[in-house]
Amino acid sequence: MVRTYCPFLFHIRPMTPLPSEYDFDPADWPAATALGQRMLADMMNYLEGVGDEVSWQQIPDAVKKRMRAPLPQTGQPLGEIYAEFLRDVVPYNKKNIHPAFYAWVQGTGTVTGLLADMLASALNPNVTIGEHMPMYVDAQAVDWCKELMGFPASASGMLVSGGSMANITALTVARNSQLGPDFREEGFGADMPRTTVYCSTETHSCVQKAVEIMGIGNRYLRRVPVNDRYELEYEALIQAIEEDIAAGHRPICVVATARTVNTGAIDPMEEIFNVCQRFGLWFHVDGAYGALCRLDPTYRERLGYMERADSIAFDLHKWMYLPYEVGCVLIRDRDSHRRSFALTPSYLQSSDRGLAGGPDPLNNYGFELSRNFKALKVWMSLKENGVEGYARLIIQNNRQAEYVSGLAAATDCLEVVAPVSMSIVCLRYIRPGMTEEESNALNRELLLRLHERGIASPSATVLRGIYCIRICIVNHKTKNRDLARLVEALEGIGDELYRSV
Repeated sequence: MVRTYCPFLFHIRPMTPLPSEYDFDPADWPAATALGQRMLADMMNYLEGVGDEVSWQQIPDAVKKRMRAPLPQTGQPLGEIYAEFLRDVVPYNKKNIHPAFYAWVQGTGTVTGLLADMLASALNPNVTIGEHMPMYVDAQAVDWCKELMGFPASASGMLVSGGSMANITALTVARNSQLGPDFREEGFGADMPRTTVYCSTETHSCVQKAVEIMGIGNRYLRRVPVNDRYELEYEALIQAIEEDIAAGHRPICVVATARTVNTGAIDPMEEIFNVCQRFGLWFHVDGAYGALCRLDPTYRERLGYMERADSIAFDLHKWMYLPYEVGCVLIRDRDSHRRSFALTPSYLQSSDRGLAGGPDPLNNYGFELSRNFKALKVWMSLKENGVEGYARLIIQNNRQAEYVSGLAAATDCLEVVAPVSMSIVCLRYIRPGMTEEESNALNRELLLRLHERGIASPSATVLRGIYCIRICIVNHKTKNRDLARLVEALEGIGDELYRSV
């Protein structure tokens, strides 16, 4: 008789009672629903009336101190936590949702975006792999982004956190495509020539971070001089490339900027495209701020060659006014894109059927495996407003910058320091006889007083040694009356400071 061993016949122990099971669902769903409805109503009222509030206010030390509390060991009711949020967080928000916010390049957000993010959080999908509708919404949103940028349907792309991630994604594809199929395995070898990337002196700092992370090194990011309009000098670009080739280096990519952060300048797209064609380089466009300005006929021709780029990075939380965070990267050559990132461990195998079916997993096209449903606000907003709605607002913002420039020129104390391009105006308060140092000091204090009095929130930059108050309008709430009030305050506070010198 053959004996068989079955481990399950041994070590049988009596079942012990399980403790009561625990979850994070509300104990009282109707009460939780009522609180949620109150939160939504409060935020809708807040957005409706935010323009009646100050544009910014200093956070009291007592409020900051409350944010240094020790880690909670036991919980408290959500209603109490919400009351703390209303008391300590809402009044001291950055207020880029305010019509008088003009700092950096930060969009306003929309009611539709708020609601879409709420819906996305309720569904809570990881939009990377699988057969579920958020994957198809994501694909639709990216396809619409291709159309917006004039890219072919055969191109690839993905939604990312913002322009910085979009740029490093594109530059990674550029590096891998230029250096060949073995690069992912071998990396930079000791016998390889130094790799060089080119951009203007006005290019966003994230490009430097990208080349550092990618192993190219900041020393080999060639910053090409700009002209008096702050646009890349393409003849200097050619010279820099030729010098690097003569030195035995390997140029791989030129980064053109569609609207610089300081002044809104647009690099010469056609000339840079031709340079890239001549030397066999990857043509990348950082359009984080300005790519969507191709919807304004005034700038469409200057941005035309952007359609021929190998890759484009642009933000949707800037000039699509969506809530943070969402950007997009488009890559013309889908195969190059996929080869740069595709990696399929056994636990990420897809199938033809079931939950693991669906489109090509998106982790094959980028760094991240965890991706929220940011596509929903893009999809809903494009459906709600259409291209025409976005074009109308972008054109409006650009004309508002021209309006501010005209108001400043009509005064005897405000000087526009750089050519007005798109929606940026850089200006300063200046009086006859003031030295550069005096003007810089006065304008620094002028900006601080604008902030501290809650009048408006521009930011600052320095152009060729001149401290400028920088007004960037990517705000769907801003009206001409807000800008007139800003210019009046610049003149009035400037006079106040000038008299006190």
